[in-house]
Amino acid sequence: MACRLSLGLALCLPAAAWAATVSVTQENGAVVVRNGVDVMRVTVCDEDVVRVVASPDGGASGSSPSQPWFAKACTPQAFVLRDAAAAGTGSNTAAGAGGAGASVAAKVLDTGAFRVSISLADGTLTFLDASAGQGDRILLQEMGERPRVYDPVKLSDGENAFKVTERFHPVLRQGIYGLGQHQGGQFNYQGGVVRLAQANTDIAHPLMVSTEGYGLLWNTAAASTMDNRFPTEMTLQADAAQAIDYLFIHGPEFDDIIGAYRRLTGQAPLFPRWAYGLFQSMDHYDSAQDLLDVTARHRAADAPVDVVVQDWKWWSRMGDPPFRPAAYPDVPGLLAALRQRHVHTLLSLWPLLSKSSDLYADMKARGWLIPGTALYDPTNREAADLYWSHLGGKLLDQGWDSFWLDGSEPELHLPTMAETDRTLAGRRLAIGPGELYNNIFPLAHVGGVHDHWRAQRDDKRVFILSRSSFAGVQRYGAASWSGDILNSFPVFERQMAGGLNFALSGMPYWTTDIGGYYQGVLDNPPRGPDTRDPAFQELYVRWYQFGVFNPLFRTHGKRANNQNDLFAYGSMQPILLDYDRLRYRLLPYLYALAWAVTDRSGTIMRPLVMDWRTDERVWSIGDQFLFGPALMVAPVTKAGQTSRQVFLPRTAGWYDFWTGKPVGADRWIEAPAPIDRIPLFARAGAILPLGEAVQYADQAPQGPVELRVYAGADGTFTLYDDAGDGHAYERGERATIGLTWNDAARRLDVGARAGTFPGLARERTFKVVLVDGRRTRSKLVRYDGTATAVSFGR
Repeated sequence: MACRLSLGLALCLPAAAWAATVSVTQENGAVVVRNGVDVMRVTVCDEDVVRVVASPDGGASGSSPSQPWFAKACTPQAFVLRDAAAAGTGSNTAAGAGGAGASVAAKVLDTGAFRVSISLADGTLTFLDASAGQGDRILLQEMGERPRVYDPVKLSDGENAFKVTERFHPVLRQGIYGLGQHQGGQFNYQGGVVRLAQANTDIAHPLMVSTEGYGLLWNTAAASTMDNRFPTEMTLQADAAQAIDYLFIHGPEFDDIIGAYRRLTGQAPLFPRWAYGLFQSMDHYDSAQDLLDVTARHRAADAPVDVVVQDWKWWSRMGDPPFRPAAYPDVPGLLAALRQRHVHTLLSLWPLLSKSSDLYADMKARGWLIPGTALYDPTNREAADLYWSHLGGKLLDQGWDSFWLDGSEPELHLPTMAETDRTLAGRRLAIGPGELYNNIFPLAHVGGVHDHWRAQRDDKRVFILSRSSFAGVQRYGAASWSGDILNSFPVFERQMAGGLNFALSGMPYWTTDIGGYYQGVLDNPPRGPDTRDPAFQELYVRWYQFGVFNPLFRTHGKRANNQNDLFAYGSMQPILLDYDRLRYRLLPYLYALAWAVTDRSGTIMRPLVMDWRTDERVWSIGDQFLFGPALMVAPVTKAGQTSRQVFLPRTAGWYDFWTGKPVGADRWIEAPAPIDRIPLFARAGAILPLGEAVQYADQAPQGPVELRVYAGADGTFTLYDDAGDGHAYERGERATIGLTWNDAARRLDVGARAGTFPGLARERTFKVVLVDGRRTRSKLVRYDGTATAVSFGR
């Protein structure tokens, strides 16, 4: 039975009620559908985005009264509503234009980019793609029987709500991705179940994308479930909501969908340049001397590093800014010494407060703690102000460069870490009942820190590392990592599927604990492996190689011998040092990719399905990915493995990055992978900027750059530069250089520089290297900002 609430009473209607008379009207810029069971409002937010909100009485504005994950409200846009002769109602019949004498069976809403058919028999929706050239093609449609279900629930504040279910009949052959980062190892979620509830190592994000060319933003912060176990049915269910609420986004390409998602929820700002270098971390450095020692080892060995991380337990009391005086006798002096070494800092902060702390006492006295916990309530603006003024603001002014917001799901530090996905259930937040906002904590927590930081400092870009995330977090200068994961090859392999799905959720910045965090939570205290163990050394090297090609490059974890820098890994040290230096050579390429994230909603870590969406062979490949447009990475994820199968997608060709030899395309190969090599391939037509192996990111950002061109196809790339920190780039203080390769003419056109900023070098040196599989040739160019061309003969 389908149920609704009316005047506080639960009313249930039989499924036959869906056959009641359906009315479709235009009201206040939207299409309103009434069918005797519920009232549905369909709003065109943009030509590629439609929002659907449905509830039994039509009184709810959305799934919850407040939806702070949006940066831009859905403002009704123009559309065309016309009659049609047929409509999809679960039997895959497409809508057609109503001709003379045809009976009107549907109304069709035309956004200009796609269409939505509304059945006049039962009020169900069918989303249609009209761009195929052969009539309307069904992308997604509601089930013909009981498509929307409302089961009454009582919230913790006594208010009535529903457990809502939306039932779709999906296309049977498709790939489904996104929905955050999860640990099951499944990359393509077709045929799977995904639980969206924040927990350590599991990030709930409500955007999913399909190879059919659409995205669906399940528009709620409540704990939810996507269920596609049965091929003919895909359900989306929220544990508590005032309405069914979702946004349908038409692509067809995944980049288009992610672009629309970021228009709605906010663009990702640019990190400081140093954030794209190495983060050196361990659980945990226990004193100022530990931080000085590890950075001294790096500088003495010419091993590049940009950030040293102070994990937890630095405090005298968790939640107050004073450091343990015996271990950190002179914090300003420590920070000054690190700055002299050109090392930046990342400091761990938690939302969980020690009950002995001054901040806890103040929050408790004001009633600003989440009931029954020692967590402050970040949805309470005054509580967020106090958290910053007492803790974050003081530490930022002290000289710390960035903040690691750990435990942001949030976590309660229960002895068994049980039920961490239901921390807010049954607890009242300032924004509303925890059941409606189960997944919102990281958005509010990260957002509060970001907003206060921006108000306090304009000279330092925000960098936040948060263990959890949600829709909209990307606009707050935040990245996420995959949480407290175990040290093993199977766990390592699962991180790739999780990270790639996180990218397909519209979230551009992600990383892991290279080598894994610990061996298992049942140890008390939890233990880590020994870096002198040959088996762990192999895992660490393979993970480190993968980490070079993550948007953020970060090593962390518990280690039995309390060492975790590359010097602690014995005979593997030279390999690790080579890959550390490779990351730094890639910085001109990576910084340009980062600008594309900010400027054009780009994605750095790209699963193959992003660029070959219609090739079913790549739909379930979750252990290969593109690092920007030029490079394809195939990490080694098995112990003892010295080669691996790699799929080379259809394109003009691929080159082995290490040898420069062509390896073909549109086929599987067995790629060699000795311990010192990760299979890495460059795409024909790629232009790959490579800098010098500097010791830190800002050492020589405008130094000589190798422009490596891989022949076989035309190509383009845009170099980007700015001051490296501060927010002046947002006001136009930045510069770009367009690069275009004409393969037929064997010519690289270096465009005129566009833009400027203080400190811009008037001249630069480019070494143009042509790789064509026969011989490698190079030419040196002195570039003064005017357009120039570099030609190579056949």
